[in-house]
Amino acid sequence: MAAQETQTVEHEAVLPTDFQPNRQIGGASEEYGVDVLAIFGALLHHKKTILRITSIAVALAVILAFILPVRYTSSASFLPPNLNGGSAVASALAGQLAAFGAGDLLGGVKNSADIYAGILKSRSVAGKLVKQFDLTQYYKAKRESEAEKDLRSATSITIDTKSSIVTVSVTAKTQQLAHDLASAYMDALRETNGRLALGQSSQRRLFFEEQLANEKNHLEDAEVDFKKTEEQTGLIAPTGQTEAQIRTIAETQAQIAARQVQLAALRQSATEGNPEVVRLRSEIADLQNQLSNLQRGSGKGSSPNIPTSKVPEIQLQYVRKAREVKYHEALFEILAKQYEAARLDEARDAPVLQILDAASYPDTRSSPKRAVIMLVGALLGLIVGCAWVLFKNRSLFASEVPNS
Repeated sequence: MAAQETQTVEHEAVLPTDFQPNRQIGGASEEYGVDVLAIFGALLHHKKTILRITSIAVALAVILAFILPVRYTSSASFLPPNLNGGSAVASALAGQLAAFGAGDLLGGVKNSADIYAGILKSRSVAGKLVKQFDLTQYYKAKRESEAEKDLRSATSITIDTKSSIVTVSVTAKTQQLAHDLASAYMDALRETNGRLALGQSSQRRLFFEEQLANEKNHLEDAEVDFKKTEEQTGLIAPTGQTEAQIRTIAETQAQIAARQVQLAALRQSATEGNPEVVRLRSEIADLQNQLSNLQRGSGKGSSPNIPTSKVPEIQLQYVRKAREVKYHEALFEILAKQYEAARLDEARDAPVLQILDAASYPDTRSSPKRAVIMLVGALLGLIVGCAWVLFKNRSLFASEVPNS
């Protein structure tokens, strides 16, 4: 027993004098707890100190609330179109968006709202707005890329999960700038949406537009050459059978060229075994045979064709230039009709954005929330004041709580 008591005394000697969680006294266990009444008493006793700290915190919050620059927020919302064609169309559009810098922003495309939100977040749209409003100077950025990041930070794009309505909110220092930026986002979205090839009709329109522009240049060159030939030879337009033959040959050549253009456009989305491709190939072959017969002068009936080799040299040169002009005129008319048809198809099939709310003109500031800042300052001051009092008087709150 003596040895055991000695060990107990030695063990107690190494414990802290102000806190012993477990101590054996007369066979009973005694633990130290916290005296709640003492805590409240201390807080009440030092209420002036707490009030002083809280007042200082509120004063700092008031100063901060009025120092922070005022910001205004303008919002616009739209209903994105439903992209018919399923995931294939969405995937095709996502590929188009990669060229505009929004490929990494789309992630997993769920619906058309996600796609158009990705367009709004793209580098193409941000860069356009940075240049349009000179935001590099507004944000005091060294580079346009930094200004684009600042613009994205000031822009919020939200999608309503139930209605798929997309809302764009832009925050700026002035009411006018916030309104103009929100409106510019809608304009940039419509422009970008018009440039993206969302379907087969759009690609056909782009193809025929390019062919029509090239043919217009060729027609102008042919007209210039024809005028020079007229001036050099002094000849006037032929009449009668020669004129009719020139027009027939030119129209046949134009029909061949037009069908070749249609075939090239069709090959972008169809295989060689497609019935439409086979039909166009057959028509081109027939027209080429007719052209060959016209140029050789073979014909049937009472008015056989005159071979071009029988025309005198000077007149032959004139005929060829005239035929070249008529050929390009006929081809230009055919391509213009094809282009117009493709443009109408695109207008019918193109998704249309429905603007629900135009950009609002903010009449109240969106930040800073001065009342909230002062309330938070008061709460923080109260918490800091209480914590300071408790820390300074922590030695008074330990009490022994018996535990048998």
